[in-house]
Amino acid sequence: MITSAPVPHLVVEGAERAIAFYERAFGAKCESKHPAEDGTRLIHAHLLLGSGALFLHDDFPEFGEAGGVKAPGRLGGTSLTVHLETDDADALWEQAVEAGAEIVMPLDNQFWGQRYGKLRDPFGHAWSIGGPVKQ
Repeated sequence: MITSAPVPHLVVEGAERAIAFYERAFGAKCESKHPAEDGTRLIHAHLLLGSGALFLHDDFPEFGEAGGVKAPGRLGGTSLTVHLETDDADALWEQAVEAGAEIVMPLDNQFWGQRYGKLRDPFGHAWSIGGPVKQ
């Protein structure tokens, strides 16, 4: 039986910079991080994000296909979107854009009854922000 919510585990080029970005953009808190033996990259970081968690680590291309995962820059894009639900989509949106996120789909009231938009972080990962419709 599964005992916790799924945790996104992102691969990035520049894990320390990514942690700093996610702290500024989304209010993440770094719970722990573990450097690789050479001290230049992280093999694991655990961030608290809202009521959930986010794992990340640096890209290790020297492991080839044995590593099984690649940063978006080596994939030519990303294959998933991390969704953040909030009571104030506009405030979180502005915070993320000010931190350096790129707007992919502008935040707006959507036909399905949610305020929603999509961003790309500086590391190539897609994020969506959703919340109550703005009157």
